Amino acid sequence: MPLSTNDRTNETAAKLVKTLRGAFNTPQGFRPAHARGILINGTFTPSSEAASLSKAPHFNASSTPVTTRFSNSTGLPQIPDNAGDANPRGFAVRFNLPEKNGRRQHTDIIAHSTPFFPVNSGEDFLALLGAIGASSAPEAPKNPSPIEAFLGSHPAALAFVQAPKPTPSSFATEKYFGVNAFKLVSADGKETFVRWRITPDAGESHLSDEEAKSKDAAFLHNEIQTRIIDGGASFTLWAQVANEGDQTNDPTVRWPDDRKLVKMGTIKLDAVAEDNDEKQRNIIYDPVPRVDGVEASDDPVIDVRASLYLISGRERRAAGPHH
Repeated sequence: MPLSTNDRTNETAAKLVKTLRGAFNTPQGFRPAHARGILINGTFTPSSEAASLSKAPHFNASSTPVTTRFSNSTGLPQIPDNAGDANPRGFAVRFNLPEKNGRRQHTDIIAHSTPFFPVNSGEDFLALLGAIGASSAPEAPKNPSPIEAFLGSHPAALAFVQAPKPTPSSFATEKYFGVNAFKLVSADGKETFVRWRITPDAGESHLSDEEAKSKDAAFLHNEIQTRIIDGGASFTLWAQVANEGDQTNDPTVRWPDDRKLVKMGTIKLDAVAEDNDEKQRNIIYDPVPRVDGVEASDDPVIDVRASLYLISGRERRAAGPHH
């Protein structure tokens, strides 16, 4: 997983890592966003339709092992599962592909529990974080505060902030959205732009604010482990297909809900990863697909996210095990 070939993208990503880490006072060895999480292993089985959209190995093999991570928002490693700021939740899926030339291969999907995204560039993400930080300063201007001014001039960020983000009853009863677009390429060269969507086979279930308050601070992490022991959890992976004219380079612009959904397969989770904290520290999920049959769109946020994840991941690995 290399850094971007664009130096400005890497500079922006490095500033984002530093700013996020500072905002949450995140300890070294933890992610500056979605710090608290759990790794769970399982298997992806493609649908009969998947191969018609993509020649990628995981959409054509009978099954592929996956390493997934559920997570809470923020860079706080101890954020309670029942805290409102722990929403939206994250769900990352690594498809562990067959070795190629003796090297391990993988491709990842990264999703979170809202179809909204606040910004369409790394620079705007920095500006958003800066406005949040400036608004908490004692001498911050009022009416409007820096964050109010930012939201007033960035309607997508306002929509993200205002979108409902209820706490799920379980990580396995939440729906997850990939906000970036990708291009699927079939064996015969057909190209299809899609956004990923992951739905829980157990059905969606959320808690009211009052119900969430009454829960234990580790209730989601405990519940998913019990669920896995008791028989596992499963999800369906969908490709939301773009129509002609749908924007593929801006994650803040949602596609209409009537867009075609193609079932791509089933994710069945059946084992909590051993040495969980250590494996979480070491794994670096990659927003860029880097596999034949799935390509990044021209959405600039994909590259920024990839560099941010890599810079953050290298820092985590250098920090050594959690104590």
